[in-house]
Amino acid sequence: MKKILFTLALAAIASLSASAQLLYKISGKGLTAPSYIVGTYHLADASFVDSIPGMRQAMADCQQVYGELMMNELFAPDSLALLQQAMMLPGEMTLDSLLTADEMNRVNSYMRKTIGLDMTNPQVAQQMGKMTPQALSLVFSIFSYLKKGEKFDPTNGFDNYFQKEAHAQGKTVGGLETMAFQIKALYEGKSLERQKELLMCQVDNSVFMDEMADRIVKAFYAQDLDGVKEAMDMKLHNSCDNMPEEDAQLVDNRNADWLTKMPALMAQKPTLFAVGAAHLPGEKGVLNLLRQAGYTVEGVK
Repeated sequence: MKKILFTLALAAIASLSASAQLLYKISGKGLTAPSYIVGTYHLADASFVDSIPGMRQAMADCQQVYGELMMNELFAPDSLALLQQAMMLPGEMTLDSLLTADEMNRVNSYMRKTIGLDMTNPQVAQQMGKMTPQALSLVFSIFSYLKKGEKFDPTNGFDNYFQKEAHAQGKTVGGLETMAFQIKALYEGKSLERQKELLMCQVDNSVFMDEMADRIVKAFYAQDLDGVKEAMDMKLHNSCDNMPEEDAQLVDNRNADWLTKMPALMAQKPTLFAVGAAHLPGEKGVLNLLRQAGYTVEGVK
């Protein structure tokens, strides 16, 4: 369960790459050899790699691979302890003490439809009843994904592939962030009241949320960034929509931070960056930031 929850946590901030392609070549600005960046979807299977034109050649041409973080550290005991702590409500607090009776009824109704069980089951309550609303929301998302017949193997994930291949070939592997940083961004960036509000948004707007998720997944597998961006930009036009500062914390600020690290890595060795593709498109996306920094960024076809 812990492995699934952490992989899901990463999935929360992932999407795709730009205009019908996921892989981009980065050159110019004094680079002696090009580097590459590929947009990932964290729940996708590693076999999808073969559907990306030029992907294996880019992997062969690069001497190091950098992800958002180092995947082999995800399931280390210290990392899992940090994750478990971040996913749990403080002290003796439980979800039913945070939510009203009516809100708990709505959560249970959603759970019965999505999982087939609810918090009235003592085992379910023991495992999930002390989770923060943010953590529970991520768990609900993955169960919803699996319910649609999608496959999910955390040991054979799309992100894992690049770093596993690099390790097998004796190449350098690194991360642009630490696990502690990602946990803080995912779990500690919102108050419990805001987490509760967003959990109820998910529960009360399940049709809308499912449609958004379906469109993101379909666009990713079509390698259609425009379609993914359109899906991610879907709004309910109420407090359920991300606030600008929430988008900045999850995506924009991290993009800017990566741009302070990527130039030195690319100058050192040809590098393949494999990051959640929601970070690639848009004015504040990594592709545009690289171009603004003076690099040539071209889709690989």
